[in-house]
Formats: sequence, structure tokens, C-alpha cells
Amino acid sequence: MKKVHLLIIKAFIRPFIVTFFIVMFVLLMLFLFKYIDDLIGKGFEWYVILQLLMYAAATNVAMALPLAVLLSSIMTFGNLGENYELVAIKSAGISLQKAMAPLVAMVVGLSIAAFLFSDFMLPVANLKMGSLLYDVRNQKAAFLIEEGIFNNSIPGYSIRVKQKLLTDSGDVLKDIVIYDQSKNNGNTNVLMADEGEMYKTKDEKYLILKLKDGVRYEESNGKGYDPRERLTRFNFKETEQRFDLSSFNFKREDESLFKNNFQMMNLKELDSAEKDTRVRYDSIRMVGAKSLESYYKLYYSTAKYKTAVGKSGLNFKKDGVLAGLDSTQYASAVTSALDNVRYAKDGLETHIFQSEEFMKTIRRYLVEYNRKFTLSVSCLVLFFIGAPLGAIIRKGGLGLPVVVSVIFFLIYHVISTVGEKSVKEGSLSPVMGMWIAIFVLTPLGLFLTYKATVDSALFDADFYKNFFKRFFKKKEKSTL
Repeated sequence: MKKVHLLIIKAFIRPFIVTFFIVMFVLLMLFLFKYIDDLIGKGFEWYVILQLLMYAAATNVAMALPLAVLLSSIMTFGNLGENYELVAIKSAGISLQKAMAPLVAMVVGLSIAAFLFSDFMLPVANLKMGSLLYDVRNQKAAFLIEEGIFNNSIPGYSIRVKQKLLTDSGDVLKDIVIYDQSKNNGNTNVLMADEGEMYKTKDEKYLILKLKDGVRYEESNGKGYDPRERLTRFNFKETEQRFDLSSFNFKREDESLFKNNFQMMNLKELDSAEKDTRVRYDSIRMVGAKSLESYYKLYYSTAKYKTAVGKSGLNFKKDGVLAGLDSTQYASAVTSALDNVRYAKDGLETHIFQSEEFMKTIRRYLVEYNRKFTLSVSCLVLFFIGAPLGAIIRKGGLGLPVVVSVIFFLIYHVISTVGEKSVKEGSLSPVMGMWIAIFVLTPLGLFLTYKATVDSALFDADFYKNFFKRFFKKKEKSTL
């Protein structure tokens, strides 16, 4: 390998690693901001949050990798151009295409790795993150009693305290009211105490309330021949209430329940699921078509159409198969035909709805199928935009290259998002919708590569200043 190629590879690897991890960090922060309300106050262990962030990082590779390739390629060739290293390379007889060759090979390898990642690892990461995020969002918040507010988080109980004091041994509660609703008979069992102490058992499975100086009121139905309701009052100096906290434990659902999601399948599974769904879609359409056959009727027996054909005075052009019917037969035939049309319409609407749902599912499978290829191809396309852009603007660092790369990545992301949405709505075919961003940006990459090869002043401000100066000078001379 030539020293020039080794120089360019080293100049590319460093900004690529830095920008990739910066983008990943930003995306993880956005993920945390989005789900911060589902994570705070639920008593999760640190490793649960770490697992969720790890799976979220894996799912963000699809967005971080193309952006990192674009930004690092602009920075690499921008630095080379700013330091006049590109001029030295070209003066040595090495064209821009030859200088880009080792990076092209590296990005091709990176694209292949991205494809393998999206087919084998990304579905697993989506499955892990999806199931864990579902469990996290459905986890109850940690048990917390606030002053003056009824707490209903423990199933079957409603607890309110007027004042709560924190001590080393536990929480001291004042003026406690507990409604026992565990028997599903309303607020018929009420406990009130002047003071109490709250703490958890060592295994944190139960919450203990030691109550002092209180009374319990309990209503019950009459027994035997006495239908009157009874009110029982119990006074106590000290009692203990034990509450089960198992509903607050973090429980994991079976991951197999989420395996049928579109984003959690590889290419083979997506292809198989799409074919099975298409078979069901064709079956629904065939059943719908056959269900209409029974409504294709001519009422020969009622209308006596065949015998009425030879009679004179009948207007067949106007009445058709209803010709020759008296008023009673006419009304009966029309009513029967309208009922049949109504029944056919209702049955057809059901089949149309089912077939549309199957077609939406088929489109979703095709979207995910094509997405696994567009991830790897987008890295190549954005590289061929970023590398010549860096050679043209000749600016390195994190200033102008960041702005330019973000603009082009937003263009790519917006086009791909609009295309994907159009596919899901049925406006575009899956291939066209998922690849439209590639089709739009590929000619742009070829154009920029050509401009960089011929040393175009496409982004040179001095070039445009001189152009307008010459233009206005010519205009002044023409007016004179």
C-alpha cells in the first residue's frame, strides 16, 4: 500500500470513530429524554437502565452510521484540502479517484458489515429493547405516600396520611386513614390511627405499618333471619398491617410474544411472513369474489320473463327483466333485489377491510425487507457526497463540515421518511419508496465527484464575488 493511501486511511479513521460515538451519544440522550418519565421513580436497578441503553444504542446504529460516514468523509478531505495535501497528492500524479480508492474499499467493507448487522444483530437488538421497554413502561412506580393524598398503588387498599416524618428507623406517620377494599365490597372497612411507623421487610416483599391509638369501623350484612346491616367498631392501642409489594417487583414478559413484529425479523423471516400473508390476502379476495356469485340472479320464476318475451305491448328497453309484472310482483322483485344488494355490499365491505389490512401488513414487511439493504447502500452514497464535498470546500474541523453534513443528511432523512410513509399509505411501491432517497442522491454524488475531479470552484466564495463583479462591470459598460 502506498504511503498516500495509508495517510488518507488514518485521516479518515480518527474522525469516523469520534463522530460515530458523538452521534450515538446524542441519539442516546434523545432516547433518555423521550422515556425519562417511564424510568424515574420506579426503583429500577442500575443494570436494567444499562441494558436498555445498550439495546437502544444498537438500534441507533442505522441512523448514526450513515451520518458518521458523511461527516468523517467531509472532514477528512476538507482537512487534506485545507492543508494543501490534496494539491501535493495531485501534483505527484495521483488523481482524486485513486486517492479515494482505499477509502472506497473501506466504506464498501463497512457497508457489508452494516448489512450483516441489520440482518442478524439488529432484529435481536430490537427484540431485546422492545420487550424491555414494554416491561419498563408498564412497571408501577415505587410505593410512595404523600401527605394529604390518597395512595391507591397497593391493590385493594387506599391509604392517606396527614403528616409524614423521616427518621433513622423508618417513616413516622400522623393521622392515618386506610380503606380496605380487598373484598370488593366498597369502603365498608375503614381503619384510622393517630400515629404509625412504616418500613419494609428485609427482603422488601412486604410493607409493614405499625399503628397506634386507633379504631377500625367495619360494616357487614346481616346474618340468618336478621337482615339489618351491622357496624362493628374495634379500638386498639397497637396493631400491625402487612401489605404485599409483589405488584411493585420488576417482571419480564416472554420475549417470544414480540417476535412477530416487523422490526424484529431477519430477511428470511420477513420473506416467509410476507409470502404467508400474501396467501391469506389472495384467499380473502377469492372468498369475497365467490360470495358475490350467489347474488347474480334473474328472477325468471317471478317475472315470467321467457313467457313475456313474445307478448306485444311490453317495453323491454324500459323495464328489462321486470317487463310483464303486475304491481305486486314488481314491488316484490324490487324489494328482494335491494335486500340482495344490501347484503352483498355488507359482505363485500368486510372482505375489502380484511384485504386492506393484509395489504398494509405486506407493505410493512416489504419496507423492513428493503430497509436492510438501504442502510448499507446509504453509507456508500453519502460517502460519495461527503468526500468530494470536502475536497471542494477545503475546510476541516467541526465548523463548516458539520453544517454541510447535517444539511445533506437531513435531505436524505426527509426524503427517505416521506418515501417510507408513502409506501405505508400505498401511494408508492415498496421498492420506489424505500430507495427514492438513494435514487435522488446518487446523481448528486456523481456530480460532486466530477466537480471535485476537475477542481471546480463550486463552493468558493471568491469565485462568485469575482463573477458578480465582472457581471456588473459589463452591465455598466453597456449602459454607457
